[in-house]
Amino acid sequence: MKLGFLYAGQGSQHPGMGADLYEAYPAFRAVIDSAKVEFDLKEVSFTDAGNVLNQTRYTQPCMVAFAAGLTAVLREKGIEPDVAAGLSLGEYSALHAAGVFDAATAIELVAFRGRAMEAAAAGRESAMMAVLNLDRAALEEVCRESEAHGCVVIANYNCPGQLVLGGDKAAVEAAAALAKERGARRCLPLKVSGPFHTPLMKPAGDALAERFRSTTFSPMNIPVIFNCLGAEMGVDDTIPALLERQVQSSVYMEDSIRAMADMSVDRIVEIGPGKALAGFVKKTVPSLPVFSVETAADVEQLVQWLKEDAV
Repeated sequence: MKLGFLYAGQGSQHPGMGADLYEAYPAFRAVIDSAKVEFDLKEVSFTDAGNVLNQTRYTQPCMVAFAAGLTAVLREKGIEPDVAAGLSLGEYSALHAAGVFDAATAIELVAFRGRAMEAAAAGRESAMMAVLNLDRAALEEVCRESEAHGCVVIANYNCPGQLVLGGDKAAVEAAAALAKERGARRCLPLKVSGPFHTPLMKPAGDALAERFRSTTFSPMNIPVIFNCLGAEMGVDDTIPALLERQVQSSVYMEDSIRAMADMSVDRIVEIGPGKALAGFVKKTVPSLPVFSVETAADVEQLVQWLKEDAV
């Protein structure tokens, strides 16, 4: 059986995530306790008493710590991926699963990434908007026609029928209005703190490029499907360059899921929190079984799910 891991991205975080895993599994606890961040990661993830979890600089390290801890738990149970991918910051978790970073390095890098993304977005009127039921070619044309109002691009190609616009607020709003005229069923504003995965994030990309100069990137021990390619890296690509590019260019999640299917993946495990990526899989390759893991109970159910398949 060939197994694919998909790691959740920013937006699926919630207070309490990982609390039961921390109590149930020493492997999860070890990752959380060893995280080197400038705040109480357990407090923010488990209770969020200060109401900061949705701020990018806190969200990203909390999410990757959760993912790395859960990956360690699954590894102890003999469950490891044959291929991995992740949505946006989830790509760092996928690279951790592939052996490129240890958990502490992955958490430290996304903490830096979160601060850089917040700085790049500061003082700019920006927006992101989900567009439902309009195909990508039509929405790409809408973006081109709306450029007079500022920067607007498709930031996320999530799955058939769900695309996300990002950029300057006026341009995104103009594009959304035009998208409705062209047949989009709905355009939904997203509660985010910046125009992520658009050219407006170039300062964050530049900051990451500089940070990567002092980072060790180990060879991948399994294939990773990269966001900005929707495919495996090419012979001329490097991981640092792809991560620098990722923060300021479109995320091709639909293409990444199709790439996994083309690699003959039999089952996909979504490493949460949340089940957004499972929804993308079901809309993109409905025949590909997917199981979302977020809690200790989910871990035990996953073990059984995979055992039944092996019989």
